[in-house]
Amino acid sequence: MTEDEFDAFYAAAFPRLTGQLYAFTGDLSEAQDVVQEAFVQAWDRRHKLLVDAAPEAWIRTVAMRLAVSRWRRAKRWLELVRRTPLPESTPGPGPERTALVTALRQLPETQRMAVVLHHLCDLTVEQVASETDAPVGTVKARLSRGRAALARHLAVDEAAEPTLRESGRVR
Repeated sequence: MTEDEFDAFYAAAFPRLTGQLYAFTGDLSEAQDVVQEAFVQAWDRRHKLLVDAAPEAWIRTVAMRLAVSRWRRAKRWLELVRRTPLPESTPGPGPERTALVTALRQLPETQRMAVVLHHLCDLTVEQVASETDAPVGTVKARLSRGRAALARHLAVDEAAEPTLRESGRVR
């Protein structure tokens, strides 16, 4: 079967096969997916399909097998989900985290990126400079200004600020 013959066969058979598989699966999008996948597999053997003398039957069989395989996978997944206990509910973020996120949003993007990369991603100043294509001195200035702005937004007193610098993390 040439490419043009295959294209013509596809155009003629796809709607018919999709309708048949829709009746089989009960789901139009599933039927379209498995018929499409069967045609993809048929493309690789398009030269043999003419010899088979029943290319549409071959594609229908492949599509039905694909649909059954999907059902089996879905059934196994559903059984696994049913056996897995529900996770305990996780509480939402605390007020400290919410305040930090709000304060970070107040910073200019360059400062915010420097603070997040350095303090939350644990990158060195040099690594931050490399990732942001900025000189090391610029990153240090952004970190300093960003920490100062965070301190104002979070109302951190001056006694706690050295702790932030020493630990390398914003808390």
